[in-house]
Amino acid sequence: MTALTLSTAAASGLRADAIVVGVAKGAKGPVVAPGAEAVDKAYDGALAGILETLGASGGEGEVTKLPAPTGFKAPVVVAVGLGAVPEKDDTFSAEALRRAAGAAARALAGAKKAVFALPITDAADAGVLAEGAALGAYAFDAYKENGKDAKNGKAPLAEVTLLGGKPRDAAYKAALARATAVTEELNRARDLINTPPNDLYPEAFAAVATAAGKEHGIKVQVLDEKALAKGGYGGILGVGAGSAAAPRLVKLSYTSPKATKHLAFVGKGITYDSGGISLKPAGHNETMKCDMSGAAAVFAAVVAAARLGLEVNVTGWLALAENMPSGSATRPGDVLRMYSGKTVEVLNTDAEGRLVLADALWKASEEKPDAIIDVATLTGAMVLALGNRTFGVMANDDAFRTAIVEAAEEVGEESWPMPLPEHLRKGMDSPTADIANMGERMGGGLVAGLFLKEFVGEGITWAHLDIAGPAFNESGPFGYTPKGGTGSAVRTLVRLAELTAAGDLG
Repeated sequence: MTALTLSTAAASGLRADAIVVGVAKGAKGPVVAPGAEAVDKAYDGALAGILETLGASGGEGEVTKLPAPTGFKAPVVVAVGLGAVPEKDDTFSAEALRRAAGAAARALAGAKKAVFALPITDAADAGVLAEGAALGAYAFDAYKENGKDAKNGKAPLAEVTLLGGKPRDAAYKAALARATAVTEELNRARDLINTPPNDLYPEAFAAVATAAGKEHGIKVQVLDEKALAKGGYGGILGVGAGSAAAPRLVKLSYTSPKATKHLAFVGKGITYDSGGISLKPAGHNETMKCDMSGAAAVFAAVVAAARLGLEVNVTGWLALAENMPSGSATRPGDVLRMYSGKTVEVLNTDAEGRLVLADALWKASEEKPDAIIDVATLTGAMVLALGNRTFGVMANDDAFRTAIVEAAEEVGEESWPMPLPEHLRKGMDSPTADIANMGERMGGGLVAGLFLKEFVGEGITWAHLDIAGPAFNESGPFGYTPKGGTGSAVRTLVRLAELTAAGDLG
């Protein structure tokens, strides 16, 4: 994990592999951003012109390297694009800073230390720059020889010092501590998502959660296949019936003695999704290790809440199973009796996420939390609707849905409010059971949300986050987002917990 520190020292005197400065896109060419004044002065005020000569424009994520000026202990200056110059009396957005820091950190893979002389006006800026740097420096190298990327032989950037951050100021220290806790847990979620399914199966995931619980004072309860059978968790058992790796339901409980509110997070944790008997075709199953991204997000958010000592009770439910075809697998046409007592006709075994979530949602409802939020890579339909970078938000309360979208925007996650049209519920009517796990094909993401709504306890505020698009990045890295597991929704869940603790949510 990249170490994060603050400093008010002069850029020229700091020993590092590189000095990172910001450059913005102006009307007449690149403009050196605040924070880099001393560096620009060392170039006799010509840094913007030099960068333009080298082809830099200041566009978002653009990285340009050049030799450091005489007198600097760092040999290289790295200019990173921040996008358009802000309007008069305005500043760079938090997300622009976060993305720039991430792009710079990724470009400095292999370096031991970098000094970031990027715009910092207050502790909040320091926090988002620290987030961007720590997330951008991430690399999954557990299966690489010597822990390095085989392609370029470089380890992630080891240390980042934020210039202009006040190391003894309480607000700055708090911002850095928050960034460290959140990014470390988000990156742990990324590690879980990227871990091959032969190593991360339900029992293994449960073991990771148990170990984290011991480390951070979180109570962890694990229901194995025997306990699930005894309790009547037909959805989780039905999905896991075809696999040699038995399912688990994991409960993580973080409690604060000062809490007056209780949030429940529920995560879909399909550690590998073959589709079951309704087998996915070639080309659609190679990345299905990521189908536990919702559970990874929930796990990370609960641990982060504990590390931050938030004054809110947070319970995380990880519904873990592996969806495989075999002679013991659930078949299309089978009927499952869920934990709630409802029966579900399984028309498609590849619509399995809603089945494990249904059991976990009903179990979470029994504790009467103030709100339940489930997170899942649930439907391809949501990807078709919103693309690969935006998750959909559905809820049984419009104000709560709006609050989640606003919280996501605040922390730099793209989301969009989606409806739950009641007319789509009829498509899930079954002649055999109380409900079918499939409905109308058009609006499939909304149909899935309506299915989940059936398993939320009466009177409980609930929201569903379908992160199928942004959970796993199959294209190239951008900003602070790597290729592979992204940790989507972690920051949103943590922010919702913070807002609840402050009395600003519900």
